[in-house]
Amino acid sequence: MGEFSQIKYEVDGPIATITLNRPEKMNAYTRHMMREICAAMDLADGDDAVRAVIFTGAGNGAFCAGADLTPEGGGGPFSSDDPVDDLGDDSVRDGGGRLTLRLFQSTKPLICACNGVAVGVGATMQLAMDFRLAADTARYGFVFARRGIVPEASSSWFLPKLVGISQALEWCMTGRVFGADEALRGGLVRSVHPAAELLGTARALALEIADNTSAVSIAMTRAMLWRLSSAEHPMTAHRVDSRSIFRLSKSADAQEGIQSFLEKREPEFPCKVTSDMPDFYPWWDEPEYR
Repeated sequence: MGEFSQIKYEVDGPIATITLNRPEKMNAYTRHMMREICAAMDLADGDDAVRAVIFTGAGNGAFCAGADLTPEGGGGPFSSDDPVDDLGDDSVRDGGGRLTLRLFQSTKPLICACNGVAVGVGATMQLAMDFRLAADTARYGFVFARRGIVPEASSSWFLPKLVGISQALEWCMTGRVFGADEALRGGLVRSVHPAAELLGTARALALEIADNTSAVSIAMTRAMLWRLSSAEHPMTAHRVDSRSIFRLSKSADAQEGIQSFLEKREPEFPCKVTSDMPDFYPWWDEPEYR
């Protein structure tokens, strides 16, 4: 396990849990926390025993109350204090976006168990996760216009994909804080639960994936659905689908999937994400898919 100061990283069976761990600050986000979450994701992706990752917040009142705007948060509230003339300089990059882009690269399913307040980056970091579950006490806010800035963490790409452009515009243009029921109606969250049942429900979902599916199939499926839904033409998806079916249908996992079905037993898929991904992965690095 990694040694962290602003998060906790725990593995229990096939599930890793990343807990934002600054409860005295409502788990407010810092650059240090960003680096720790990215490091924890490296641990999860590199561990074939981990089949899913759950995110939650320490304490009872907040998942993440947004960026830490105090000096101990690490400098300027939203960006580096260093003067920069070149907007292409790496120091200009938004810290929330660095995190969501790392989450986007995950080979494991990501589940958010939002246990309380989630505003600013506390809301936008969830958009790169695959499932968002909320406690009935959770509250969300894309409050950037009320702070004189704009949506960050690549949320202008993620949010409309999840909830549609009209809902995304309303939440971002009003900057209002809204409850779990509105988040459910708007399509931001999968389901709402009593706080005491939230983590158990998230874990049940993670185990449903871990106990029944191929890790390689899940890693490929996650990449395909996130990336190919934005392709300009379905032919791009067809090329990736075809390569994937051709390669994976000859794999040990496919043989096990068929055999376990015929024998009416639970599958035991042998392939590993760290060593058995198809030879054309990651396909998006090839010129024809750019």
